[in-house]
Amino acid sequence: MKLVIADDSSLMRDRIRNQVSVFQEVIIVGEAGNGIIALEMIREFEPDLVFLDLHMPEMGGMEVLRKVKAARLKTKICILTNYSYPEYRTRCMKLGADYFLCKSDDFEKTNTVISNILNEG
Repeated sequence: MKLVIADDSSLMRDRIRNQVSVFQEVIIVGEAGNGIIALEMIREFEPDLVFLDLHMPEMGGMEVLRKVKAARLKTKICILTNYSYPEYRTRCMKLGADYFLCKSDDFEKTNTVISNILNEG
């Protein structure tokens, strides 16, 4: 399974990388610190999953999500944010996000997301 990590915090990217390292089937094909690079990586590598932060420089995660869904890519999108307000969750899910997790409350669920996608394949 190919994964892209998109978060402007290098500490969060490290944390995600460490979290997913338990899965031998997961290959991190790219890491992005802003939305423009994230979108380029998603288009280039067509990953199975993207962990996508909402608030990033250059282009926010919601805009990346919108563009990925408009391009009809099969990539699953997991929003992973500190901004877990219900209105953000609702907007992201309407735009086509597959998962919406809060970094502080739901971080451990990232492994559940990966397991779900691996089990689909």
